[in-house]
Amino acid sequence: MKKLIFSIQITLLFLAFTNVNSQWFSQTSGTTDLLNSVSFTDENNGTAVGWLVDAIILRTTNGGTNWIQQSSGTTEHLFDVSFTDANNGTAVGGFLNGLILRTTNGGTNWIQQSSGTTNGLIGVSFTDANNGTVVGDFGTILRTTNGGTNWTSQSSGTPTTLIAVSFTDANNGTAVGYMGTIVRTTNGGTNWFSQVSGTLYSLYDVSFTDENNGTAVGHFGIIIRTTNGGTNWNLQSSGVTDFFTGVSFTDGNNGTAVGEDGIILRTTNGGINWTSQSSGTTNRLMGVSFTDANNGTAVGTNGTIIRTTNGGSTFINQIGGEIPEGFSLYQNYPNPFNPTTKIRFDIKQSSNTKLIVYDILGKEIATFVNEKLSAGSYEVDWDGSGYPSGVYFYKIITDSFTDVKKMILIK
Repeated sequence: MKKLIFSIQITLLFLAFTNVNSQWFSQTSGTTDLLNSVSFTDENNGTAVGWLVDAIILRTTNGGTNWIQQSSGTTEHLFDVSFTDANNGTAVGGFLNGLILRTTNGGTNWIQQSSGTTNGLIGVSFTDANNGTVVGDFGTILRTTNGGTNWTSQSSGTPTTLIAVSFTDANNGTAVGYMGTIVRTTNGGTNWFSQVSGTLYSLYDVSFTDENNGTAVGHFGIIIRTTNGGTNWNLQSSGVTDFFTGVSFTDGNNGTAVGEDGIILRTTNGGINWTSQSSGTTNRLMGVSFTDANNGTAVGTNGTIIRTTNGGSTFINQIGGEIPEGFSLYQNYPNPFNPTTKIRFDIKQSSNTKLIVYDILGKEIATFVNEKLSAGSYEVDWDGSGYPSGVYFYKIITDSFTDVKKMILIK
C-alpha cells in the first residue's frame, strides 16, 4: 500500500459510469496533517501515518471512534504502514535516510531500525510478524525475515522508483511504481522479474488477495487486474481520469479504489464493473484499508479519515407495484431511532432525485440517492452508528418537488 504527494492537479473528466449511493462517514483525526496510509488488522484496530512538518502516527482501537496520536520519535515523513496483528507493525518513509519504524506493542513504542540505505522508502508489506518487504526510490527493495532486526537489500532489476508492494505469503509478492513498472517474486525476493503492465502511466498502489488475484491502480484512472499472478495484466474501465492512490481488496471480488478529489470506486465482481460511491469529501484520499467486505477506512489530505461499515453502499428498495398519485417524503420510522431507521418517499413520475442528510449545522453528511428514478415508492435504510446523537434533517430534491423532515438519533 502506498501513497505519494502529487504536485500536479489533473483536470477532472468524468466519463459515463454507474452512480451508486453510499455511506461513508467522517471521523475526527485531530490533525490537519497529510495522512498517506492506513492499515487495519480487524474492524477495531488500525493505524494511520503521514506528515506535514513532522511525522504523524494515529492509532485507534475502536474502529476510529477515537484516534490517538502516538510518538514517532522522528521528524521525517512517513509514507506507508503495515500491521499484521494488533501489536506488530512497520512504518516507512524518509526522503534521504531510508526510515523504518517498528512496533511490537500496538504503537506504544516505535523503534527506528537500520535499513542500510539512504534512499527514500515508500511502500511496505508484512505477511506475519517476521516476514516483510519494503520498496522505494531507484528500485530499492529490502527484505526481513526476523521482524526487521536485519534488513537485506534485494535486486529489483529496475532503476525505477517503486511505490507500493503487496505480499500474500512469505514467498509471493508484487511491487509497482513509476511508468507502469511491475516486478514480481515467487521466492520471497531471492529473484524479482519484470512483468508487462500494458501501461506507461505510473502505478501508485497494488493489492493481492492470493498469489493469483491482484489489482493495481494509478495515474489517469488506470486500473489493471491479473488473475494469474501477473502473467497477464488486463486494463479495466474505471470511467474516470482521476489519480487513484489507494486500493484494497479483501477477496477476489470485493475491492475499493480511492484517489484525488475524494473519489471512491467499488467493485463486487473483481473489477468487471466499478461503481462510484460518495465519500462526502473533496480532499484527496491517499490510502484505504478494508478488513472484510464491509469494514473499511480511507485517509487523505487535511487529516481526512472516513469510515464505512457496510462496504460503502446504501441500498434503495422499491416497494409496492403501484404508481403513486404524487410526490411525497414520509417521516422516518422509527423516530427517534438507534442506530437504524427507514426513510420512505414516493416519485410520481420519472425524475432526477436526490435524498440528502444534514446535521444540525446544515452540513451535508450523507447522500443516499443521486440518480434518475422511475415512478414508484422507495425505501432507504440509514445506519447512524457512525454518527453522534442529535437532530438531523433529510431532504428530497426532484425535478418538481422538494421537502425536508427532521429525525432524531439517540444513543
